[in-house]
Amino acid sequence: MVIDPLAEIISLLRPRAVFTKGISGAGRWAVRYADFGHPSFCAVIEGSCRLAVDGEEVLTLAAGDFVLLPTTPGFILSGFEPATPVLITPDLAPSPETELRHGNPDGPVSVRLLGGYFTFDVDEAVLLVSLLPKQIRIRDVPRLSTLVRLLTEESGAQRPGRELVLGRLVEILLVEALRLTPAADAPAGLLRGLGDARLADAIRSIHAEPARAWTMARLAREAGLSRSAFFERFARNVGVPPMEYLLGWRMALAKDLLRRRDIDLAEIAERVGYGSASTFSTAFSRHVGQPPGRYARSLTERAAAMERPISPRSRARTGRGHR
Repeated sequence: MVIDPLAEIISLLRPRAVFTKGISGAGRWAVRYADFGHPSFCAVIEGSCRLAVDGEEVLTLAAGDFVLLPTTPGFILSGFEPATPVLITPDLAPSPETELRHGNPDGPVSVRLLGGYFTFDVDEAVLLVSLLPKQIRIRDVPRLSTLVRLLTEESGAQRPGRELVLGRLVEILLVEALRLTPAADAPAGLLRGLGDARLADAIRSIHAEPARAWTMARLAREAGLSRSAFFERFARNVGVPPMEYLLGWRMALAKDLLRRRDIDLAEIAERVGYGSASTFSTAFSRHVGQPPGRYARSLTERAAAMERPISPRSRARTGRGHR
């Protein structure tokens, strides 16, 4: 079976759609969204506008464009006429019942978008976003706009299986967007690494057999390169050294196994390449900052806290229910 590292990582992160909406602009308008942190996306349905993400080149978006911001830093979305941006804080902004209009509420629409954001159900988001471009723009791929439409429709309905459908749609949206991003244009990270045929063989081997006793020499052989050439090429294209990538993936798998609470420590250690539970515990503590048992308990406590009912007063204070 051929292992797909990108799909594996996205599946492990369990993305969950939280908020989707229609957005439009008319007349003279500009909005500045504060640094948000969660991954966000939008598809341009009609018209055009400008997008200026902090630290990135300004983009002119047109119908058919799809944009993914894996970490959503601050950005300005605007029309083409000069305007002072209105600040919007995503965490606190109320969710409109209908389309969110920027600019003239009654004027002809110059752009219409569908956008939203999602979260990950695990705390290993850094494993993905640290290996991705900060800004991804894909042009003229209708199925991405179709996926965003489906997300928007599903999030607005209260049908059985809603959360499952939303999760699967976000997974598909992420995989589609990332595999359509040209590897040659991507910065150092997973996409660029997978775009290099020799490095891709080594990365797929790591994901296929994470418990194998990998060494630099063995991984270099998988790539058909000398040790020094493999190390330099991997670090330059993926952004981290090979053994650091291997450790990060093993720890991500270990965290996922600890979430299940039905697998003992010795079996987890074996599955992620450690000869004993004590050796694994030492490595996990060094990497994560706490022992596996304490980490598993924190997951249980966090899940219990999320399941507690929230009073209307607390919901208003924290902003929950306004996204």
